[in-house]
Amino acid sequence: MNSESTIDRRLFLGQLLGAAAVANLSMVGLGAAQESSADAWIKEVKGSHRCLFDFPQHKGGVPQLHILNYLNTYATAYKTGTGEVGAVGTFYGVGTQASIPLAFNDAIWTTYELGVYTGLKDADGKHYTRNVFNRPTPRDLHLLMQAYGTPMIPALADAIPALGIENLQKMGAKFVLCANALGIWCLELEARGKGKAQDIEKELRANVLPGVTIVPAMVIAIEKAQEAGIKYNRQ
Repeated sequence: MNSESTIDRRLFLGQLLGAAAVANLSMVGLGAAQESSADAWIKEVKGSHRCLFDFPQHKGGVPQLHILNYLNTYATAYKTGTGEVGAVGTFYGVGTQASIPLAFNDAIWTTYELGVYTGLKDADGKHYTRNVFNRPTPRDLHLLMQAYGTPMIPALADAIPALGIENLQKMGAKFVLCANALGIWCLELEARGKGKAQDIEKELRANVLPGVTIVPAMVIAIEKAQEAGIKYNRQ
């Protein structure tokens, strides 16, 4: 490891641990303008009924089903209108079960073989080469059933597209991605032979799903959300 690479890692770890002297340094870094508006995303969570669903693991789409249930039930049972209910979903964590891969588009899933990484396979038994959590189809029902440990329930298949990230965004959900977790994940991907961490992070940041906001630290984003009156739901 060369000295420049060693310094980069020390700066990153310094930021992660909250050292004041390097608080504004990272492998790629957040601009000063972004830092000053780190909590602006909260204004995008509309409504008098708002809840943050904290899920560091993807769990086969179960947390997304719960977000759908929250938004849909308010609309159908409580007769709320457009803009009255909002939800937040969290992308972070490290490791093959983490929710962090959900934040990226199909190109990243293909390039970094995230279907293989997560161990998730499609209905034909092939590892996914697309972000199945963004735009799932009825044929992806098996993921949810596997997560629950139940037999296939065909009657639920047509509801699967509704729990996709893209659809939940249309219904009033906001998704946020942790910058600190992203940095660690890039180091993990480097350790797995996927390239240099700095290059990986640049590519990942350029391919975040539309509407997903990168926040400095999820632990603080959750705190700020609660300060703003957004309820908390651990998944």
